[in-house]
Amino acid sequence: MLLSPFQYHRPHDLAAAHDLVARYRDDAAVYAGGTELLLALKARVLRYAHLIDLKQIPELNGIRHDAGEIVIGALVSHFRLATDPLIARVLPAYAALSDGIANIRVRVAGTLGGNLCFAEPHADPPALLAALGASVTLVSAEGSRSVPVADFIEAEFTTVRRDDELLTAIRIPVPAAGEQFCYKSFGHLERPAVGIAAGCILRDGGFSYRVWAGAIADRPMQLSGLEAALDGIAPANLMDALPKASADAAALLPARDDLHGSADYKQHLAAVFMRRTVLQAAGLSADKAGAHG
Repeated sequence: MLLSPFQYHRPHDLAAAHDLVARYRDDAAVYAGGTELLLALKARVLRYAHLIDLKQIPELNGIRHDAGEIVIGALVSHFRLATDPLIARVLPAYAALSDGIANIRVRVAGTLGGNLCFAEPHADPPALLAALGASVTLVSAEGSRSVPVADFIEAEFTTVRRDDELLTAIRIPVPAAGEQFCYKSFGHLERPAVGIAAGCILRDGGFSYRVWAGAIADRPMQLSGLEAALDGIAPANLMDALPKASADAAALLPARDDLHGSADYKQHLAAVFMRRTVLQAAGLSADKAGAHG
């Protein structure tokens, strides 16, 4: 299906982009890679009179280490994140996630900022970014604000970003010594049916765990019950509690039947990947899950 007619704009700096957003507001959509938006426009699910292409704004397209954080411009592609030496060294779990997104065409064209703003539930980045404690920077003509990724996505295709704001950067705290993260997902049609992010934190001689589920609900979910059940347990003893705790956590997930699988199937996958990601984040082989999945 052909796109509805629209006017195309290509600003070269943030000031010009903000002017266009302020002028056209609800009649305009901003985009970078366009991998999600263009599909929706072709299907006539969305319709805009103006498209604002941000690809020519250089300050949105960098990766840098800044005061204990990795700062990723909103226009940085998944492919660049998968192959960037700084990301591979400091955030290897995120580099691996980026390398597994969809297919090479999507990885080259699709951007991290666009992925987050579109808020398609079956996406890989949000769960791991939430587990890492990442935040997004939202900028309008009036100023900027920082929002944790954990709070950025409100529901399916809905974020807290206002119409007059642009997402300019994603900031990820550099994991400290004693912190290790892992992400695993499984799905069909190049989208995850379930994604689980886990972190193992060694601090002051004690262990704690962060676990988030993605793609199984409208927004990423922190698995607080699982984290509490594992709190203080050393990696060598994880399998004493992990099988039951992961099964209990998966049973509470608001899974539903859809083209990605039945609710029961997705809950089963979630429990399996909870065990595998927690074990790997703790420096153990996922084979220890053995008969438990």
